[in-house]
Amino acid sequence: MQTVKIIRPSLQLPQILTDLLPLTLSDAISKCGAPRAEELRLHRDRYASVTCGGKNYFTDVALREREMHDIFKKMCGGSIYAHANTVRQGYLSLPDGIRVGVCGSAAMEEHRIIGVDHISGLIVRIPNAPKINVEPLADLLRKFPGMGGILIYAPPGIGKTTLLRSLAMTLSEGVDGRRVVVVDTREELSPTLGGVGHTLDVLVGYPRALGIEIAVRSLGAEWILCDEIGSPSDAEAILQAANCGVPIIATAHACTAEELLRRPAIQRLHQGRVFRAYVGIQRHPEQGFRYSVTKREEKDDFDLESAWHDASSGSGGLDRPSPFSL
Repeated sequence: MQTVKIIRPSLQLPQILTDLLPLTLSDAISKCGAPRAEELRLHRDRYASVTCGGKNYFTDVALREREMHDIFKKMCGGSIYAHANTVRQGYLSLPDGIRVGVCGSAAMEEHRIIGVDHISGLIVRIPNAPKINVEPLADLLRKFPGMGGILIYAPPGIGKTTLLRSLAMTLSEGVDGRRVVVVDTREELSPTLGGVGHTLDVLVGYPRALGIEIAVRSLGAEWILCDEIGSPSDAEAILQAANCGVPIIATAHACTAEELLRRPAIQRLHQGRVFRAYVGIQRHPEQGFRYSVTKREEKDDFDLESAWHDASSGSGGLDRPSPFSL
């Protein structure tokens, strides 16, 4: 009798995660049926799962508190104290742009978090490299450097950081590359940035407001890129950079432009005419990435209607008439 062996494709994790996770968990993840991993969701006393394309793929492995603590300690390189500052802010940064959300019990002192213990959840976000065409935006930014920057918005996990990273590399590339400074406060951008033919500087781990100030004052930035803005201090630093003539390309969490502009800090930047346009990102499971581009002037009367444009690789750019037509 002939035996037919069915070989199912297995999910390959980044090597750093394979080294950090227990073998039983890595093996279960590889067999869970997910085509790729966008997030690993590890919770105490619940089945570990993989998120991909908005769907959850569950393993048959449930981690105990001791196992969660051991994984967390390994992610800290054996020294939880060395990562105490970011852990208090709810995350860990791993190599290759991997970020881990940390959930546990907070120890408080005078209304401040001084530590986190009894780890109950580790949400591992794994950067992917989807193809997205940034040339239409990059061309407009190159052609009109004195007209302000752009603010990219989308819900978490859609691709804002991917687009920001691609713009940094594209704008700083080659003989005509601009002097680009990336303020990488959460260490998500820097692991995949660089190249011998790029005029690019990266400030890793700097508080966002301080990094923007240094980029303007000391690094001669022509463009400043930063992720996840929204605080009053962010707004103040960005306004100061804009007043010095340095445009900002930034991202913010929001599902719609209306939601974006309801935030006081963003509204202040809008009133200061910091951004020439707002760019929304949408990811379609079959069609890839699309984005909507709306001029600043369209927001002054809160009319946020905007057509979605295909931003998949090779899309051919913006439909005409361009939202940036002058």
